[in-house]
Amino acid sequence: MSQYKLYNLTSQQKKELDNGLLLPVMEEFYSLQGEGYNTGKAAFFLRIGGCDIACSWCDVKESWNAAMHPLAKTEDIIKRALEYPAKSIVITGGEPLMYNLGPLCEGLKKGGAKIFIETSGAYPLSGHFDWICVSPKPKSPPRRELLLLADELKVIVQQTSDFKWAEDNAALVKTKCILFLQPEWSRFRIILPDIVDYIKQNPKWQTSLQSHKFMNIP
Repeated sequence: MSQYKLYNLTSQQKKELDNGLLLPVMEEFYSLQGEGYNTGKAAFFLRIGGCDIACSWCDVKESWNAAMHPLAKTEDIIKRALEYPAKSIVITGGEPLMYNLGPLCEGLKKGGAKIFIETSGAYPLSGHFDWICVSPKPKSPPRRELLLLADELKVIVQQTSDFKWAEDNAALVKTKCILFLQPEWSRFRIILPDIVDYIKQNPKWQTSLQSHKFMNIP
């Protein structure tokens, strides 16, 4: 059974969910990556429902309750994802690693896709990815093995005390991991000057901005 409790499922649905053959899909869309290292690149986004971390500033709180989102067959998700010109697939949430992503990744790989995941790192890795972005959350700290695999560390900064949290996690990633500080959207204008000053003093970091919100795209 998935680590996130879903209600009113048949025994067959529970089995398929556990085996990664069904996934609760909140939304799917084709757009441009708005954050981090791959900003501006076209990609198909798959947002999987379910998250038990519940950050107060989360801008997709509707993703938290997986039971609110329909279960989709993984094979159907794969077919839809591969229909678009860009063969870059971003798997996000919610917290996507609450589920078995092995079959999803296997099918996407067979279709020639590159797979990117955005995760808090709080759950074990399942599936194979071309790019792993870990966005660590203090309420549920990332697993050490996820930090060691991260290609990108993206820390959300709501207040200046978050810089220490950022450094604590940066000390655990591999040398080639790219480090980003991203202002929490509702405090963007307030906290951005502090982020700029911090990066000027600590140039191993870069800024990540939610450019899709400025462009008014998904």
